[in-house]
Amino acid sequence: MRRDRSSRVPLRRSLLGRLLGVSALVAACSVAATAWLAVQTTSGAIRQEQGQNLTADARIYDTLLGYGARHPTWDGVDATVRELAEQSGRRVALTTQSRQPLADSATAATPPALPPEASAVVDPLSVDTVLAARSTEGQGTAADRIDPRAVGPFLLPAAERATLRRTADRQAVCLNRVGVAADVVVGPSGRPRVQMVGNDPERALGTRCDPSDLDAPTRTEKKALTALNELADACLKRQGRGEVRLNQDLSWGGGITVPVQEPARPTPLPGDAREAAPAPAVEPPREFTGEDDRAIASCVGTARSEQLSSYVASPALLFIGDEGGTTVPGFDLSPANTAKIAGAAALVLALTVGASVLAGARLVRPLHALTGAAQRMRDGQEHASVPVSGDDEIGRLAAAFNDMSAHRARLEEQRKAMVSDVAHELRTPLSNIRGWLEAAQDGLADPDPAFVSSLLEEAVQLQHIIDDLQDLAAADAGVLRLHPEPVRVGELLSQVAAAHQARAETAGVTLTVEAGAVAILPADPVRLRQAVGNLVSNAVRHTPAGGRVTLRAYGEEAGRLSEGAGEVVIEVADTGTGIPAGDLRHVFDRFWRAEKSRSRRTGGSGLGLAIVRKLAEAHGGSVSATSTEGEGSAFTLRLPASGPDGMTTAS
Repeated sequence: MRRDRSSRVPLRRSLLGRLLGVSALVAACSVAATAWLAVQTTSGAIRQEQGQNLTADARIYDTLLGYGARHPTWDGVDATVRELAEQSGRRVALTTQSRQPLADSATAATPPALPPEASAVVDPLSVDTVLAARSTEGQGTAADRIDPRAVGPFLLPAAERATLRRTADRQAVCLNRVGVAADVVVGPSGRPRVQMVGNDPERALGTRCDPSDLDAPTRTEKKALTALNELADACLKRQGRGEVRLNQDLSWGGGITVPVQEPARPTPLPGDAREAAPAPAVEPPREFTGEDDRAIASCVGTARSEQLSSYVASPALLFIGDEGGTTVPGFDLSPANTAKIAGAAALVLALTVGASVLAGARLVRPLHALTGAAQRMRDGQEHASVPVSGDDEIGRLAAAFNDMSAHRARLEEQRKAMVSDVAHELRTPLSNIRGWLEAAQDGLADPDPAFVSSLLEEAVQLQHIIDDLQDLAAADAGVLRLHPEPVRVGELLSQVAAAHQARAETAGVTLTVEAGAVAILPADPVRLRQAVGNLVSNAVRHTPAGGRVTLRAYGEEAGRLSEGAGEVVIEVADTGTGIPAGDLRHVFDRFWRAEKSRSRRTGGSGLGLAIVRKLAEAHGGSVSATSTEGEGSAFTLRLPASGPDGMTTAS
């Protein structure tokens, strides 16, 4: 028993070890995947929050930048700062560059100290391109850092706005009438322009409502542009460069220049009834090098800043943070947070391992039961089935084990029955022989011919049993030797019928042969006669008087025995008592009898049909039985036409 326990423990440990190892690996992968997902989710949330904060900061910056671009001072900005703070839920403070307070949304009596670093510098003449939502309307170019809302002297008075608006409305209505969708858009300076859907100005070409009429500068714009041009020329002169003439959009070159002299009378606005003044003289266009363009762009920017400086508010420092006075904190994984994450991961791992242990125990329990049942079978104890817990792999294994155990028990019972039957079959003839010999020795029986014949009959019966057992043992060991040769099936059936004719006549049974066409089958003639003879003997024994036993042979493919058929079929059919359906599958078992009586009159040794099956398998064929109870039975031998060793039939 000590050895049994030692043989069980390694299996159990090994199974549990592998299960726990796999479970721990799965748990570790799950924790790692969960942590990665958590980090990715948290990082995404942080990035989203930061993006929202940046959007809010940009909106605050842009609003204050627009206020500074439209006002010469920061007076009155308090209301705007409080509104921005209420919308964003943040503290917004604005100071001068020397950190003198201009406006602060803090509600405390003593506001917290401002951070050492400002969030941004609000300067309409030097825009922070990261925070500002740049606009392409108004003056300026794409690379210009001056806020487009800082228009200064370019701001149109009400009269010019009204005149340009009427013109723009007429042109928009005209374009809409000809099928071109257009709207009127007003820029920061108050100048309207016609914007066509699709932003394709060429669609208006060829129509009578060309919006280019709005491009002519007004008196205010000419005056401001002339002043700007003078400032730019002064800058270029200090650099030793020639003058430049700026266009309405602050570009230069390309043959588009401004007048050399201002006209004596004002230029009529579009739509005026007054006659237009004669066109002033213009300078011929000149080409500019890349260095000239860079110098002109620098001077134009400097001139614009100088021109607008008195119209916009001075630079101010912007502070955006919380009510406590700090700026937006960054994300920092503290030791406490790290410990929480590690603790959560350890808890998940512990729960996973615990669940794996429980699952492993449930998995090992039926395997342990299987191991115990197998050891009991090995020790020769009685068969005991294992409970089947389900339809999973373990359940199917338990069911297969129960089937194997039941089959083994049946084989053991058959073995015991065979030993008992062999002993019984050998005891009867031996007892008879011994009795007759003892009677002759004691002078009670005379050794006459009848005496010798009786002893010979018992000896022959004993020899038959021993030969049958020897044949079965050789077949089981795979050493049953065959000597195939061409056999005429019809002649072989006739020989078997002739050998059993006397017994059939004694039993009142008619024995006939239906061989059909004569053919040759490669087979061992002695073993084949033995197999067919056993079938005929069994049929005659179980056929009552007046019945019939028929021997047939035919080729399966052609429906009759013919040369070249795939299989040769030999059938022994009788009109006897038949075999019950429940017993039909046992007819080829050893020592099995449909009638359990041991009388010589009702049955033989019970080995004949088992020998037939072994001989058929040795020839590469098979044997089967069909029966209808009360009508008769049919035993069929199927043998390959090529023979057991590859021989082919020949006529």
